[in-house]
Amino acid sequence: MVTKVAIKSDKINPFGGINYVLDKFDAQLAGPIDDILGLRSTSSGYQYSPIICAIISVFLSGGSCMEDLNLYLKDLLVERPGTRVPSADTVLRGISELATGNISYSAERSGNTYNFNTGGNLNELLIRTLLATGQLERGKSYDVDFDHMFLKAEKYDAKRTYKHFDGYRPGVVTIGGLIVYIENADGNTNVRFMQAETLRRFFELMKQLGIGIRSFRADCGSYSEDIVKVVMEYTDKFYIRAERCDSLYGKVTRQQGWTEAEIGFQKCELQSFPFEGFKDVRHCRSVVQRQRIKVGTEIDLFDGEYTYRSILTSDWDKTDEEIILHYNDRGASEQVFDVQNNDFGWAHLPKSFMNENTVFMILTAIAANFYRFIVSIPLMAFLFGVEATARVKRFVFRFITVPAKWVRIGRQNVLNIYTERPYDILFAHG
Repeated sequence: MVTKVAIKSDKINPFGGINYVLDKFDAQLAGPIDDILGLRSTSSGYQYSPIICAIISVFLSGGSCMEDLNLYLKDLLVERPGTRVPSADTVLRGISELATGNISYSAERSGNTYNFNTGGNLNELLIRTLLATGQLERGKSYDVDFDHMFLKAEKYDAKRTYKHFDGYRPGVVTIGGLIVYIENADGNTNVRFMQAETLRRFFELMKQLGIGIRSFRADCGSYSEDIVKVVMEYTDKFYIRAERCDSLYGKVTRQQGWTEAEIGFQKCELQSFPFEGFKDVRHCRSVVQRQRIKVGTEIDLFDGEYTYRSILTSDWDKTDEEIILHYNDRGASEQVFDVQNNDFGWAHLPKSFMNENTVFMILTAIAANFYRFIVSIPLMAFLFGVEATARVKRFVFRFITVPAKWVRIGRQNVLNIYTERPYDILFAHG
């Protein structure tokens, strides 16, 4: 069979679905972004909203870096009436302009100095964009999760991590999989170092914006008296994985009256007792889960016959099983790092310095949150099979990649989409 090829000069956009994303961006985010970040240019230059819109367009079209904007997208996006698209260089300059200075802290014992970057007012922007899309609401309270990641980055100021690669150590706060706060730090920083100050800045920002915190969850990287005291100051209930230590182990092994349960399809035993591990932390309890080690499994000298896991909490209302199930729900927040690394560019940071890369991380967190807003629209799942939990690749294949062309008909701009899929219904519903 001979394949004949006919070359047409019509400007067809193969990423026609991105027009819907741009409409939503203009309606929901452009105003709040320019209000908070202010004018970047008083003449014909690009404001910050087109710069952030360009970042969102790159990743929601399947791109992996800012250079894809020049290579594949810019000439297609400008076909949309009234749309101005900055170049990749302009986007990267905008990121540098938004960078703020690092905060340096000295460790009392070692005397070493470690750098942190709070992102300036970008974390406020991050939360305000969630308010603008209705993903968060003032006056409501939410379950908050906090975690760290060690991010590989061969950059000028990257420091050696305990995982034997150079990079940064961002701390990330999430609510139901949505990123609400990011602070970056040197890769060689201990996860507990100045964490209490990081959390205090986050809590104060949430308080300022009128958003409540129903509960706080974190792993053993937050198991420290100064951190727990700050958490107790701002929350009614918290759940923090306890670090394994001899004093806790001794108390756990002396407990009697364990209750049998099945959690995660595995049989275990539960027990709880008043917590006395920190001098100035009162009215808390330790909830312990133990599982018998299977025959033939190498025995940990610390655990002995059982594997123990303990949660420090201020919650006296829930049962032991309910405490553990509620804590285990934070596992979804850890998937955020995988999504940001692979779908939103964290694995390939574009700048040479931590403060600039922190800006990029927060702006791509806005992109990720906005993506969750788009795929959570009910018609998206019903008409296109894109569920609220779908990864970007599925969204690109099922929704973004469709041929489209802007035409002028009857003094109106009309988007022709060449498909049988019901894009017209989605656009009509706004």
